[in-house]
Amino acid sequence: MRFTKETAITSFALFSLFFGAGNLIIPPYLGYTAGNEWFLTSLGFALSAVIIPILGIFAHARLQGTLLDFGKKVHPVFSLVFSIIVYLIAVTLPGPRTASVTYEIGLQPYFDITSLTSSSIYFGLVLLFVLNRSKIIDVLGKYLTPLLLLILATIIGVAIFAELPTPKGSINDTALFTGIIEGYQTFDAIGAIVIGAILVVSLNLKNQESPEINKKVLYRAGIFAGIGLSLIYFGLIYVGALFSTFVETSSRTDLLSILSYETLGKGGRILLSVLISLACFTTAIGIVAGTADFVKGLFKGSQAAYLITAFSASILGIIIGQTGVAYIIGVAVPALNFIYPLVIVLIILNIFPPKMVSPFIFRTVAIATFLFSIPDFLISLNLLTLEAAHDNLPFINYGISWVIPTLIIFVLAKIIEPLIFKKDSSETEN
Repeated sequence: MRFTKETAITSFALFSLFFGAGNLIIPPYLGYTAGNEWFLTSLGFALSAVIIPILGIFAHARLQGTLLDFGKKVHPVFSLVFSIIVYLIAVTLPGPRTASVTYEIGLQPYFDITSLTSSSIYFGLVLLFVLNRSKIIDVLGKYLTPLLLLILATIIGVAIFAELPTPKGSINDTALFTGIIEGYQTFDAIGAIVIGAILVVSLNLKNQESPEINKKVLYRAGIFAGIGLSLIYFGLIYVGALFSTFVETSSRTDLLSILSYETLGKGGRILLSVLISLACFTTAIGIVAGTADFVKGLFKGSQAAYLITAFSASILGIIIGQTGVAYIIGVAVPALNFIYPLVIVLIILNIFPPKMVSPFIFRTVAIATFLFSIPDFLISLNLLTLEAAHDNLPFINYGISWVIPTLIIFVLAKIIEPLIFKKDSSETEN
């Protein structure tokens, strides 16, 4: 596999677009609770936080289109509504949350600055990058990601080579499954379908006459970014496990702060502020640019639509960002429980060769996914109790009760499909 300069830059850009604050905060605490079973937990986390999102990038590389192409086999109207919902959620919840996290964890403890001022400067810089969208890959790949990786590698390296006690026993019931669920909670599958669209557009802007080359670059970048993400996650989880022997905390952010201080001293917390700010900032760029690209496509390539959307998304980010991280997370859970199962299923279906998954399969599985994810959605709204649904649906207590029923429906649809269409063709011939 050729690792060209363009592949390297795109890989770095992809890494930084994926790596948000949640990706930084979750792994160390996951390792802290996993203890000596950190490796199994890391495998589970990689499955749901790396493999599924990278499959989303592969799907984009194959489709070479927009988010609309993910659901078009279900129905054009479904695809449009699905895409609008995804971008509305992205621009009103994860986007503003990046500004709130940057302020509450990265700036407020160290600087005398208001949330409004912080968010205004933050989204002003995001807008500056988005308006220079043809340079997004280069700036992220050449400058921001290497700095992000350098800080992460320093923290992980110092902790690994320090003389720390071996990890204590795990407090999780099932290490592998806990990792899978925690990775699922990063919601990076949504990031994949938003980010993938950005990279397709950006690569096409740079190499307008080489769509096949762009496709190969995106495939390779996905693989290398996936490897990089896995190494960082494994490292952070292992470091969290090492600190489980002598640190007592129930806070993810406190553990990260302790970890940075213990490895890099007083300067570690300043570097942590930079790290969190970078991780959030690159994600925000991806969300705003992706949304603006999508609206521009709806309006037949209108640059005015792109500009208006970018400005509107930035203003929304400033306003909603004032509500605080806890409030945004509370609102986000039901919204993400509503759309996330469909996102994962459409990613997986679009990975298959077109001959293997017909429109019939897409429609059947999409409907099944939607129906069987309703209990999780109702529970997140407190309209259904966990106890009432517990005996009827597997994994309901983890928020993924839709997985097994959807898999069964997929298998049944594959069995039934030839019989239905064979019958239809026979009737047509008669």
